[in-house]
Amino acid sequence: MFRINDTILYGLNGACKIIDITKREVGGCIAEYYVLQPIFSNASTIFVPISNENLTSRMRQVLSAEEIHELIQSMPREESVWIEDEGRRREVYKEILSNGDRRELIRLIKALHLHQQDLQRIGRRLHMSDERFLKDAERLLYDEFALVLRIKPDQVLPFILKQINSAQEHEIA
Repeated sequence: MFRINDTILYGLNGACKIIDITKREVGGCIAEYYVLQPIFSNASTIFVPISNENLTSRMRQVLSAEEIHELIQSMPREESVWIEDEGRRREVYKEILSNGDRRELIRLIKALHLHQQDLQRIGRRLHMSDERFLKDAERLLYDEFALVLRIKPDQVLPFILKQINSAQEHEIA
């Protein structure tokens, strides 16, 4: 059970704050709802029925700063999840975005970045659906990292790169 003022991740909406828990009448039935306000977007307020397990299962606790630093350190070792078959790739990437597993998001981002670099070398671009998957995965991961690390979302990628480079320099020394 979540409480008012908890900060959580909610599906593709990313980081949200629970601003209220309220009762509402919908279709003649009174139900209790979490009222969520997205933190890094001006999206509408989100009402999540407490009794709907499918929707409440999309609400996840944010990671700690230590867990984020561990994830960042593991990024270079993570295998990418590029899938040649476009239909299968869409299916798998949708599932990864839906589940919100951070390691899988990192693997997805890594795969799409590497594929994007390969395509750029031959003068091509990512498919539109792959671009959307990349932007959604980055937004989910970067919003959470920004929230926990108390930085702006656009500072997350430079922060990650700095941490990885610093760790690699220590390994070499």
